[in-house]
Amino acid sequence: MRALVTGGAGFIGSHLVDALLVRGWEVVALDNLFTGQRANIAHLAAEHRFRFVEGDVCDAHLVDELIRGCDVVFHLAAVVGVKHVIDNPLAGMRTNVLGTANVLAAAHRHGVRVCLASSSEVYGQSEDVPFVEDGPRVLGPTWIPRWSYATAKALDEHLCFAYRDRGLEVSVVRYFNAYGPRTDPRGYGSVVARFVNQALSGEPLTVHGDGQQTRSFTYVSDSVEGTIRAGTMPAALGEAFNLGSEEEITIERLAREIIALTGSRSALTYMPYEAAFGAHFAEPRRRVPNAGKARRLIGFEPQVSLQDGLRRTIEWFRG
Repeated sequence: MRALVTGGAGFIGSHLVDALLVRGWEVVALDNLFTGQRANIAHLAAEHRFRFVEGDVCDAHLVDELIRGCDVVFHLAAVVGVKHVIDNPLAGMRTNVLGTANVLAAAHRHGVRVCLASSSEVYGQSEDVPFVEDGPRVLGPTWIPRWSYATAKALDEHLCFAYRDRGLEVSVVRYFNAYGPRTDPRGYGSVVARFVNQALSGEPLTVHGDGQQTRSFTYVSDSVEGTIRAGTMPAALGEAFNLGSEEEITIERLAREIIALTGSRSALTYMPYEAAFGAHFAEPRRRVPNAGKARRLIGFEPQVSLQDGLRRTIEWFRG
């Protein structure tokens, strides 16, 4: 089997590359290194079944060239992370929509299966928790930059299903707060990374808002396993899946858990959202998946508990 992994030098993408190589696949990784890092794939320098291409999914000619001859495209390339989206919403929308349009068009031309990495952000501010794939999506006003990411990823999904109706084999995975080794140590897009960094440095852990907002965190190996299943199993064709742990935790409790696991003496400090992200910002209060569909159709079941995953992540950060 031969795969193209867009965003293959990124956090989840590089772990996906590793997992495919272990399974005996040939893998090409495409990444523009905006958030991806060469260090994430440096250990593959001598791997003859792996090739890295530095380039952009917005380059339609390059995308077409790389997809030709593949069996599956795992399309993970995107501008992610709340701060990146808020700082440059135009770049985010361009990459996330145009890049996906290029991938799907090329895959359709060459008859190549696609697995699109989407996001739990598509549910927006819905209060119908836990989220189910066919549940309501509730977004805020268009002048709040955060919703541009949710809208772009939703449009990506619409494009997938439009191509499905034209015969393309496609599936969609919605990630819920993946974390683990290789997450951006600066903390972009990962509250776990930010908290671990602060705890190990003895700095106060910065909790946005009152800390009672909840999330579900999924260790990266579980996210990768679900992605491979969604990208290869016949039962996944034409479907969207929540890929996430169903364990719900407040951000304040997460911070205290990380302090305890690192043995840090750090305190908590609370910062209003406006101070961190500006006046035009919105934050969903709860974000928890119902993973029943993924469990039923593709056998997805997270294997790594939050405590074990945090320990592994902390160990990586210490190194």
